[in-house]
This record gives sequence, C-alpha cells and structure tokens, in this order.
Amino acid sequence: MTDTGPPLRRDAQRNRQLLLRTAYELMATAGLDVSYEDIARAAGTGMGTVYRRFPDRRDLLDALFSEHIDTVIDLAEQASRHDDAWAGLTWFLERQLEIESRSRGLGELLRGRNQATALVRRAHERMTPLVAGLIDRAVRSGQLPAGVTPADFVTVHVMVGSVMDASRDFAPQLWRRALTVALAGLRHADLTGRPPDATVIDRLYNNNHQR
Repeated sequence: MTDTGPPLRRDAQRNRQLLLRTAYELMATAGLDVSYEDIARAAGTGMGTVYRRFPDRRDLLDALFSEHIDTVIDLAEQASRHDDAWAGLTWFLERQLEIESRSRGLGELLRGRNQATALVRRAHERMTPLVAGLIDRAVRSGQLPAGVTPADFVTVHVMVGSVMDASRDFAPQLWRRALTVALAGLRHADLTGRPPDATVIDRLYNNNHQR
C-alpha cells in the first residue's frame, strides 16, 4: 500500500510495526474481531497510540493485507527461480496457503467481507503477471496442459482456502489434501473449452469482498 504522507519518525514507525505485529498475532487466533483495546494492552501501548497510527479500523486491515501481499509476491519471485517449473509453482501455492493456515484472521481477511475492493484489485494487478509467468513456465515444460490460466489458479486458491476455513477447528491439515486433489485435477484436465474471461479474477475476489 502506497503511503503518500510524510515519513514517520523512527519511534512512530517502530510503534506502527509493533502494533501491526501484535494485531496479526492476536487475530491469528481470535480472528478479525480483536478490539483496539486488546491490541493496545498486548502491545504495551496506550489506546491513543493505536488510533494515531490507525485512525480507522480499515486502515489497520489494509496495512495487514498489504504486508501479506508483499510476502506472497516475494514467494512468487522465489518460485520463478526454481529449476523445476511445476515444483516451483506448487511450492508457491503451498507456502501461500501455509501462511493462511496459521492465521484465522488472514483467512477472514482474504475470503471474508472485510477488505476494500480497490485494494484487492491493486493486489491482483500485481500478482497476476507473476502467476502467469509461473504457469507459462510449467506449460512450456509440458507439466501443465495448454490453456491453464491465472484464473484457474485463483479458483484453486478459493476452493482450497474455503476448505481450510471450514475445517480449521477440527481438521486443520485437510487443506493439504484438498490442494493435492485440486492440483492433480488441474494438471490432467481437458481444457480445450473456452478459457475464463480476463475479468474473472477481479469478479471472484471483488464479489467476495463487497463492503
């Protein structure tokens, strides 16, 4: 997320990072309903500090979402340097989902109704070319059928993430089996039909994140 304001003083930046880390850790267990009071208490700061850094709760959620996207983009860039195209692509998806599996709040953020549509759209504008590059490598190496698109991988992410959210409390590793099944199906799918429209990715995520 681009910050167009003046740079924060060193102590203010340190407080901001402390609050983000604390909020992430609390929300990993309790979900997005963690209060500012809980965050301030756990971080050892006053309520005023929380509100100065994040005047609106959406400011906090946007900052957490932006940090997650930066992490996922770094994973995609690492995957693109893997010698084996399919191994790099599956490593990327698994690492991304592992991060989500460790945080109830992140799952709610990604697949709930708590994120601004504009921020989701900007995130996927950054992600789609990277994922397309990973797919192209796998297709050219003969490890994926021609016709696979980034929208197909968004579908896999949404499906496996939904299994993860539904089974988090009683079968927290079930998503791994779901991912294996989904990737096996995609790898051997007959994709001779018409590919998804270019707007499908935005519609999948934006429809899932209406205010």
